[in-house]
Amino acid sequence: MSDKALTVEFVTPEKRVFSGKAISLSARTLEGDLGILVDHAPLLGVLVDGKVSIEGVDGSVQEFEVSGGFISVANNRVSVLGESATQ
Repeated sequence: MSDKALTVEFVTPEKRVFSGKAISLSARTLEGDLGILVDHAPLLGVLVDGKVSIEGVDGSVQEFEVSGGFISVANNRVSVLGESATQ
C-alpha cells in the first residue's frame, strides 16, 4: 500500500462525524455515485440523501446515512458537510 492517504473531515451542524485518514470514500451526488481515492482530481459536489462510506487506512469501513450537503476534494483532502448524518 502507498504511504499516501486521504485526510477526511466529515461534519454536520451538530457534530464532527469523522476525522482521520482513509484510503477511499464513496458518496452519492446530484451527478451520481462518486468514488474518491488518493490523488483524485479536485471537485465540489452536492450530496443527495444516501450513504457515505469511508474505508480507513486499517481496512475498516464506516458507513453513514447522510441527508444532503456538500463534498469538496482537493490535494488529498476531503471535506464532507452534511445537513445531518447517522451511523
